[in-house]
Order: sequence, then structure tokens, then C-alpha cells
Amino acid sequence: MSCGSVTQEILLSCLAVSLPVYFKNQCWESDWVLRCKCAPSRGADWGVKCFPGKIIVAFYNLLLQRRIFGDFSSFFFINRLYEVLESVFEVLWLTCVFTVAFSFFPPKPPSLAFPWFGMDIGGTLVKLVYFEPKDITAEEEQEEVENLKSIRKYLTSNTAYGKTGIRDVHLELKNLTMCGRKGNLHFIRFPSCAMHRFIQMGSEKNFSSLHTTLCATGGGAYKFEEDFRTIADLQLHKLDELDCLIQGLLYVDSVGFNGQPECYYFENPTNPEQCQKKPYCLDNPYPMLLVNIGSGVSILAVYSKDNYKRVTGSSLGGGTFLGLCCLLTGCETFEEALEMAAKGDSTNVDKLVKDIYGGDYERFGLQGSAVASSFGHMMSKEKRDSISKEDLARATLVTITNNIGSIARMCALNENIDKVVFVGNFLRINMISMKVLAYAMDYWSKGQLKALFLEHEGYFGAVGALLELLKMTDDQ
Repeated sequence: MSCGSVTQEILLSCLAVSLPVYFKNQCWESDWVLRCKCAPSRGADWGVKCFPGKIIVAFYNLLLQRRIFGDFSSFFFINRLYEVLESVFEVLWLTCVFTVAFSFFPPKPPSLAFPWFGMDIGGTLVKLVYFEPKDITAEEEQEEVENLKSIRKYLTSNTAYGKTGIRDVHLELKNLTMCGRKGNLHFIRFPSCAMHRFIQMGSEKNFSSLHTTLCATGGGAYKFEEDFRTIADLQLHKLDELDCLIQGLLYVDSVGFNGQPECYYFENPTNPEQCQKKPYCLDNPYPMLLVNIGSGVSILAVYSKDNYKRVTGSSLGGGTFLGLCCLLTGCETFEEALEMAAKGDSTNVDKLVKDIYGGDYERFGLQGSAVASSFGHMMSKEKRDSISKEDLARATLVTITNNIGSIARMCALNENIDKVVFVGNFLRINMISMKVLAYAMDYWSKGQLKALFLEHEGYFGAVGALLELLKMTDDQ
């Protein structure tokens, strides 16, 4: 057997084995097989299942048999062309070898550098979510820089940061998989007035050496953009807060709350003695009316993950409640205002239907206990002298909540939506308002509307910002 024949046979044998693997990985597989006599010395058959492979092998076969070069009988020409093809096949063979090797030992994909944050900078509160990786390898731990270790230790070993920063430990999502990594998701909040201290801390911990960009949503992403750039050397990637709200809500509901449902409602809301919190399955959420109660109120009609519209809003929200309570009672914090409201009686401040009619207004189905005029009793000096600060706090809370509930109910009727989901930090530790909203939706709709609530009520915007950070990495 000549040297050329041996070379031909070896090359074609390699091609017959490797080309199907290589081109199949390129998704070029065909449904028919070309069988050609590729090694004239042995007359063996090879089946090649990919279109480019069929062309190459068939062309080589025809060349060897001189079927397409009949007019060029020059031995030099044929031999030179053979040498060129031999070089091409050698490159193809090496390519196939590397392709097969990478299929068994795929390179590790590039991952997003830690730490992973998402921020929602609101008018009253800043909400921050932080993903703590729990699957760090020994190699990663060895390569981890000191300021990254310092940030992780600071965030996860404390439940309070300074005088106003709080980590909501009870909301922590454990054993979560995000972007291929396993870990815990932490939820942190602090007043927006402390934002400059947070930015300064980012500068002190040299955060810009780890990330040059933070994903943030909310009005503060615009307000504090220049401060982040000049003080901490960080760029803010500003995101739409309503997009982040919806994406974050759907994500957290999909992963659940550590094995429990994220969503819940109140059963028997019109009966205080039998009213109970019950889990609710939100697997089929659309359409839903999403009422976001922060400093103000935004109401969205959501028809799908990417299809929603802002129906309306209100300037009377959580900021209004706290502001009025500070004026009327001298309280300083949201927690203090709610604590006072829990001890008060709003009927000492509000004028009810029965105060006007002596009982129910049966013609229009108005119960005597319904509020006819918020703060209506305050026209009387005698009433003003007899009320407590706790009564004022409770009346303020009920007034704001009733107004939100009334607007939400009308929007739901206009949009023909029977699921009304209430979110936002106004509802944090605010059982009074949640039960008032549940009562209002059920009573005034005669049981047709259901008020739904979520455990992580105020953090969905921050979660949405974190998801966008991970999505940006995937896109790259």
C-alpha cells in the first residue's frame, strides 16, 4: 500500500468518526445518510450523518476517483490539490478533536462577580436585597478579596446597621438558586434620609473595586445618581420601578417562602371573630389589579408578565399616614405610629352612619358602623377634648386605608378584574390596614372581589432590580 493511500485512509477514517460528532453539535444533522466508498484500498463504507460532512467526503471521494477532474490529467495538479485538501482535513480533524474534548470537559462559564445587590430607593424607605452565596468553593474562598469578605460578613452577621438599618431576618429566603449559584436572599431596609451614609459606607469599603455599576429602581435612583458617582465612584443602572415591581413579585411568588406560599388572604373578613389568614395559590395570577402602597399609591392592571398599564394612583398613601401622625400625635417613626393606632378607637374621631341615621341606612345597604365622615367628630370641641393621641392615630390609619380601598375597588370594577393584590411597605407589620382592606373588598363587592397580600410586601422592586443585574450578565 502506498504512503498516499495510507494517509488517505487514515484521514478519511478520522473524518468518518469525528465529522458526525462535530457537525451534529452544530445542529446541522440531516435525516438521510450518504454512503460512499471513501477508502479505495479497502472498499470500506462510512456513513456520515451531517450535510457538510457528506459534501466533504463525497467531494474527496470523487477527487480520488478523478471523476470531476477528468480533463486535468496532470499528476502535479492532482497531487497539489490533494496536499491542499489534506491540510484542510487536518484542520477539520483538530477542530473535531477539540469539539469532542469540550463536550466531555466543558469550560466553566464566566460568572457575575459578587456581591449581588438589588436596590429600590423610595421616597421614604430604601429597600435592599443581597444574595449570599453558600456554595463557595475552597478555590473561590482563597481568591476572594478582603473587602468582599468584609461586606458579606457585615451584612450577614448583623440584624441592625447603625440606628436605622434593619435586616428583616424573618423574610430571608433560604437555599435559593440564582444564576446557577445556591445561597440565601437577605432583605434589608433603611430610611431614605440615611442614603448619604450608605453611599459613604460604599466608598469606605471600596465597593467600586468589586462592581462599577449597581442596579437600582425607584425615584432615588435618579435623585442620588450623582452622589453615587462622585462619592463612591459607582454608576447606577436605573430601572423602571413598575417593571421591577412586577418581575420581582412574580419571581418571589414562583419560588415560594421557604416551602410555604408567598400569597395569602383573609377568610371571613367581615366577621372579626372568624377572620383568619389563609394561604392563596397565585399560579394563575392574570389578570390582577396590583395596588402598590408606598409613600403614595400606584394602581396597575396586569394582564401578563410584560403587559400591564397604570390605571391610576393617589397621593394619599403611607407617607400621608406617617406625616399626619407626626403632626397629630408627636410620634417619630412608622412603627411608633402603628403601635399607637393599635391602641386607639377611630369611632371617637370619625362620624359613622349611625351617628347620622341612628342606625343602618337600609335603603342603600349602609351599615350603621360604616364611616360617613372621616374626622367628622372633630368639629365638636367636646369630642376634641375627649380623644387620645391613639384615637387620632387609628382614625388616620383607617381614613388612608379606606380611601385606598375605595379607589382599588372602583378600578377593579372598571377593569373587570376580581383579584386585587396589595403590596408595599405601608402594609409592613400593619395588620389593621390589611384587615380593613380585606373587609372593604369583600363587603362592598358582595363577595366578588378578593384582597390578596404577599409576605415580602415591600421588597419586590429591589428583587426585580437584582433579577435585572443577573439578566444583564446572561445577555453578555
